[in-house]
Amino acid sequence: MDEWTECLERGGGRINAIYTDFEKAFDKVPHQLLLQKLQLYKVDPSVINWIKSFLCFRKQRVRLINGFFSEWTEVISGISQGTILGPVGLFFIIYINDIPDMRKQLANVYLFADDVKLSRHVPYKNCHINCFLS
Repeated sequence: MDEWTECLERGGGRINAIYTDFEKAFDKVPHQLLLQKLQLYKVDPSVINWIKSFLCFRKQRVRLINGFFSEWTEVISGISQGTILGPVGLFFIIYINDIPDMRKQLANVYLFADDVKLSRHVPYKNCHINCFLS
């Protein structure tokens, strides 16, 4: 809010913003992409292997009506919650941490847990009736 206020006081215009919330964020982190990012961040290979053994090769099934079970299926995304690695948010943050680097000239990006806010100051000189992002 401080940055937006400063932009408006300095240059007038308006602030365009997009608020997002990753639905079931911790359930949607693809294991292989997370492991690749850990490699890009130069995390020690032994730590990556430990995380891989924690995340990968898990299976799940669902108890159905009348005590029957579904077939076992491999879990390829998501982070187990309520485990020794309790702060599962850490893996999610590592997974999305490069979003601000991807948008350099498009908008400002603010990350907080599983929320992302994009904003851009549009000065009066660039504002037109149908202007959204200049």
